[in-house]
Amino acid sequence: MDASSWSLRKSGPASHHPKTSWPEVVGMAATAAVAKIMQDRPDVAVEVLPSGTHLLPGANPKRVRVFIDAHGAVAKTPRVG
Repeated sequence: MDASSWSLRKSGPASHHPKTSWPEVVGMAATAAVAKIMQDRPDVAVEVLPSGTHLLPGANPKRVRVFIDAHGAVAKTPRVG
């Protein structure tokens, strides 16, 4: 492969691996965290829930749950599932 074709591949679109967790939003306000998640993954539904909420078991690849503390800040890393 010559340098010009490497350059074209390097600047072309990268393979797409959808994001599945958002550790960078821990401590953010819930609204800002939801906006970031929706920007990264517009294909998922985002649920905002108080920490400690009892949930039914089961994963959903089209859902992200955001658990918040008493001040409305994200309490733990949101993940797809």
